[in-house]
Amino acid sequence: MSKWNLVIKVGQCENCQNCVIAARDEHVGNDFPGYSAPAEAGAESPIRILRRVQGDSHMVETTYLPVMCNHCDEAPCMRVGGDAVRKRADGIVIIDPDKARGRKDIVTSCPYKAIVWNEELQLPQTWIFDAHLLDQGWQHPRCEQACPTGVFETVKLDDAAMAEKARREGLRVLRPNLGTKPRVWYGGLERWDTCFIGGSVSAQVRGVVECVDDAAVVLYSGDQKVAETVSDAFGDFRFGRLEKGSGDYRIEICHTLGNASRGCELGESVFLGEISLVQSASAVEAA
Repeated sequence: MSKWNLVIKVGQCENCQNCVIAARDEHVGNDFPGYSAPAEAGAESPIRILRRVQGDSHMVETTYLPVMCNHCDEAPCMRVGGDAVRKRADGIVIIDPDKARGRKDIVTSCPYKAIVWNEELQLPQTWIFDAHLLDQGWQHPRCEQACPTGVFETVKLDDAAMAEKARREGLRVLRPNLGTKPRVWYGGLERWDTCFIGGSVSAQVRGVVECVDDAAVVLYSGDQKVAETVSDAFGDFRFGRLEKGSGDYRIEICHTLGNASRGCELGESVFLGEISLVQSASAVEAA
């Protein structure tokens, strides 16, 4: 059977908050019996945009991560909520707006913090994939309709076809170690959970400090070569998709204007700053 999935393209989110506003507009003050009670205006939004800032000036990367109910096939909220939480045949999880009243324990059951508490109604609430609209024939939830940068892609496929799409496009889910089997997938998630090492190569040329392009830069972990690249027209280089907290690395730079080496310990992303080449005698003569 075909089931609903949502694909989120991480690198395309610009934190405009349109998805958050659209969800609030749809649910605050609006009652959809059988789907959801009116959301509380002062409550936290069930769609959140998380932010991660990596690096240092001038090599800084900011990544925004939309997070909402994952409509998990093995949802912890269902185990805790009993008949107050149900999963539909099309994959959507619904917190019953009548049976869940007073059940604050349902809020804390979600490891993704995607369930909010409506203090006014004493009710746990979450993003329901706009199931009330899909059941009327809509093909996309409002978060997708409101997004100006194409972050969201609604997909309705059977599980085998969705798994093949995920494999083909490199899609991943949040915290797969939990075994919750989310139906919200992420493309480009490495921007969120990996690190980079970067720097800028310079050299003195005829008494003037210049950016050095086309310098050969090699990244080592111990004695093992991890990757290699060349500096760009601004002298910048960068090695991405490195594991957080993966330890000591070394950069070796080679160019006709000279050589340089730098070491660092990778916890979070590292910008090594300006790295000046040490010129050999022959390079000085050539300059």
